[in-house]
Amino acid sequence: MAEPADYPPFQLGKPRFEQTSFYGRFRHFLDIIDPRTLFVTESRLKEAVQLLEDYKHGTLPPGVTNKEAIIHPDTNETIFMPFRMSGYIPFGTPIVVGLLLPNQTLASTVFWQWLNQSHNACVNYANRNASKPSPTSKFIQGYLGAVISAVSIAVGLNVLIQRANKFTPATRLLIQRFVPFPAVASANICNVVLMRHTELEEGIDVLDNNGNIVGSSRVAAKHALLETALTRVVLPMPILVLPPIIMSVLEKTSLLRSRPRMVLPVQSLVCLAAFGLALPLAISLFPQMSEIETSRLEPEIATATSSKTVVYNKGL
Repeated sequence: MAEPADYPPFQLGKPRFEQTSFYGRFRHFLDIIDPRTLFVTESRLKEAVQLLEDYKHGTLPPGVTNKEAIIHPDTNETIFMPFRMSGYIPFGTPIVVGLLLPNQTLASTVFWQWLNQSHNACVNYANRNASKPSPTSKFIQGYLGAVISAVSIAVGLNVLIQRANKFTPATRLLIQRFVPFPAVASANICNVVLMRHTELEEGIDVLDNNGNIVGSSRVAAKHALLETALTRVVLPMPILVLPPIIMSVLEKTSLLRSRPRMVLPVQSLVCLAAFGLALPLAISLFPQMSEIETSRLEPEIATATSSKTVVYNKGL
């Protein structure tokens, strides 16, 4: 496939855009989450894979597009469509709309929180780092922890709001709309800690300037988990905070007051726009390969390399 004129030259195995700047990472992840890749047929995908193989052997000029949003880089298997990063927004938006529905019952609150965490868990697993084997029990543990924490917080906050007599019905409804954010953010942190806590015990690989592994660092693992957790808190913030604010304003307009059936479609569009903005911004906060000073790591790693800094894979 020919590349747009404003794209940098293609280099196999490397992102199109420089990853040391926020803008470069932002442009890179816009490629990754592009929903258009969901419509690539199996035959077209095989053609793209063959083009990459031909490119490796120097039989093609530069200009080959790597469909990394479809093929898992470690297993080389096709990722199931709803769980691709390119499918995260179109398949996740209906769930966000459900989370933000007003006047939720206990059953609906539990259902939407469960569905959201189930979708997140499947996306995380489908796009995991599969270079090292990971026991299924860790995935199940993280999934159950995320579901239990999300449901508990959401239900608990809703009960507290319902019992708060000092709030007017309108104020109570407005506050309830913000309940999903602390529930989802807390569950996301819980998911990261439970699924990746073995990294804190065993450490993660750190690489020198030449890309050679110089050791396994628990210090780097702490930084990786902290960065990932911060990303998981920032991600739902615009998605679950902006739509309630915007909808509280739009619902007072004469257009939606006279046409109440339009509230749900309008809310869906608002959620879609917020989701499309939040996802690339959140995952672009930190580089995929983060850098840390060697002097801050374990002594055995500091003495194993002459590089002043090393890098580690933060993970998604």
